[in-house]
Amino acid sequence: MMWGPLGLLLVSALFTARRAATERCPRICLCDNVKYHVACLKKNLTEVPTTIPQITQKLDLRGNNIKVIPGGAFLPIPYLTHLNLQKCNVESIEEGAFRGLGRLVYLNLASNNIAFIYQESLDGLSSLQQLILEKNRLEEIKPGAFSQLGFLNFLNLGENFLVFLPDMIFQGLQLIKWLRLSHNALHVIATEAFAGLPTLRRLSLDHNELQSLPTEALSRLSGTTQLDLGHNPITYIGEEAIEMASLKQLFLDNMALQDVSYKAFVKSPLLHTVDLHNNQLQVLQPLMEAAHLKNINMTGNPVVCTCYMRPFKEWIEKARVRVDALCAGPGALRGEQLESLRSIDMKCGGHVPAEEWLPSPPTPPREPAKDAKKRCPDGCACSPDFQHSNCENRGLQKIPKGFPGNTQLLDLRRNEFHSIPKGSFPGLKKLISLHLQNCKITELQPRAFQGLKKLVYLYLSNNNISVIDAAVFEGASQLSYLYLDHNGFTRMPREAFSFLPNLFSLHLQYNSISQLSDNDLSGAGQLRWVYLTGNRITRVFPRALSSAKMLEKLHLDENFLQEVPTGSLRGLPVLSELKLSKNPIKYIGDAAFLPVARSLQHLYLDNMGLEQISSRAFAGLGPRMKNLYLEHNKMYNMPDLRSFTGLEVINLRDIPFHCDCQLLPLRRWIDRLNLRVGATCGSPAEVRGQKVKLSAVFKSCPGWGMEKASRAHPDEVKAKTQGERRPSKKKKAGKAQARGTRKSQV
Repeated sequence: MMWGPLGLLLVSALFTARRAATERCPRICLCDNVKYHVACLKKNLTEVPTTIPQITQKLDLRGNNIKVIPGGAFLPIPYLTHLNLQKCNVESIEEGAFRGLGRLVYLNLASNNIAFIYQESLDGLSSLQQLILEKNRLEEIKPGAFSQLGFLNFLNLGENFLVFLPDMIFQGLQLIKWLRLSHNALHVIATEAFAGLPTLRRLSLDHNELQSLPTEALSRLSGTTQLDLGHNPITYIGEEAIEMASLKQLFLDNMALQDVSYKAFVKSPLLHTVDLHNNQLQVLQPLMEAAHLKNINMTGNPVVCTCYMRPFKEWIEKARVRVDALCAGPGALRGEQLESLRSIDMKCGGHVPAEEWLPSPPTPPREPAKDAKKRCPDGCACSPDFQHSNCENRGLQKIPKGFPGNTQLLDLRRNEFHSIPKGSFPGLKKLISLHLQNCKITELQPRAFQGLKKLVYLYLSNNNISVIDAAVFEGASQLSYLYLDHNGFTRMPREAFSFLPNLFSLHLQYNSISQLSDNDLSGAGQLRWVYLTGNRITRVFPRALSSAKMLEKLHLDENFLQEVPTGSLRGLPVLSELKLSKNPIKYIGDAAFLPVARSLQHLYLDNMGLEQISSRAFAGLGPRMKNLYLEHNKMYNMPDLRSFTGLEVINLRDIPFHCDCQLLPLRRWIDRLNLRVGATCGSPAEVRGQKVKLSAVFKSCPGWGMEKASRAHPDEVKAKTQGERRPSKKKKAGKAQARGTRKSQV
């Protein structure tokens, strides 16, 4: 085949482009110049490589250490369509970080440490279709953050720390199909939070803290067909509670439901499936006005199949609704399927008048409050659309007055208030979030936040507060997130908690607290998360945490504890995360975590200088454990870890393991794991630095061969064993032939 000059020129240009692309590939990355993929996984990168080929379309940077994504970080690679930044320890996204990525359709930022999304954070992503932000530290989303993502169809905000959704927060998502907000701490959703989402088909609000249905907010979703609300502490579904014209599937499982109104779903005419499993429903009224309803799941409810339930039974038969429900009583019917019963068998002790099971008349709706007049103090900026007022860094010495009455977010950071007097925020009855960080505050006067009945977030970080009066928070009973980190506390502000019955998360990191005394959390019965990182705590008294029976997270890292505070863990039945990193704990004794063994899932014991762990230190811990961090310690061996069958992460890096036969149980356990462990030998000298999993030193240990054999198929092991005892038929035949040959020769 002959090539013309033009053909040769094109081939030469293509070859040159390919060679240039290959040369530009970062040394520690893998570049596929056919598919235009670049992978730089777990290379400990601290910034985005600058020599990535310009034609790259898919870039995978998972598992690095890129804490900040600076502006213009991806300008040299404008053809990207897929970008993965999972597990990169990202803390902040600077303005314009993604500018130039107009072709990007997929962005994964999961499992990082991002706390805020600003309006400019996502600039330039005009074609983005999927955005994954799950497993970050998002506490608040700034207004307008998604305004430029007009083509986004999937947004995953699951497993963050969101408590509040303000009005119009998702404005701009004109093509969104699925919005996932599962596993947050949501308990306040503004009326217009979901406004402007006509294409949304699925909304996931499961595993949150909603205590009542956000009926008005949900009514804005005219096109949504599936709504997930399971695992919220809602006890009652009232009349017309779900007003969604297109809704077909509704999940209300694993809540605290005790009653559902017979008119609960009348405003959702297409609803055909309702999941009510694992609630506290004893009786359900006929849902006669739900014309399309075909499936109801009531498994796991204490259904009482008496005459109280008879009207419901007769209705499902007539309407041909399939109901999955087992009778919990009376005794004669316990365990029976509701559908299999005859109505005549569902009896009560005596005559029960109909009015006892008929619904009570509806209560009239309350008149909505009129919006306050819009206004704004001099020098501040107020946005009536977003209910956001900003006076950040204005040199203010007094709290301004005259903010719009509908303000929900007030930002007063970086001023010089020194003191917050009584009643400093008049007329702000709708305020949800108040920022007072870096304001040189030394004093909070009693009732400083009086009248802030809807306040959920209060940020007082980076001030000079050392004492809080008992009545400081009087009048702010809905406060859930309290930030007092980086102040001057020397002890817990216990007196203040009595006015905070809904306190959910308490941040006291980097103060100077020296100990936790008995009843320090008195009054904080709903507290779930306590952060005490970077204090000077040397002792935790046995009853210091006893008032916080709902505690899920306890961070005591970077303190001066010399032993695991086992005694103070008693009475914490749902504690799932415990951080003890960077405490000078040299020894962990028997049953150190036994009080929380049934609930603990994440345990941090890294960077402590640990020298020994008792063989029974982890007694009681087992399949529920997901994460175990033990890196950067000094012990030579480990206790038996065979009960840890559900681990997703275990880190045994930088531990000087003594690799001899005593470590064989650990080696065997590591061999069975499909996880990166990081364990290396510290001694003896000839194996120092070798991975425990790969070291040949264990092959000389008694039982090594049997361990390998036990992993084979049982029939193979049996055959091998039998083969060692007696020769096979083939071998026998060979021997007989040999004998015959010898005889003939004779």
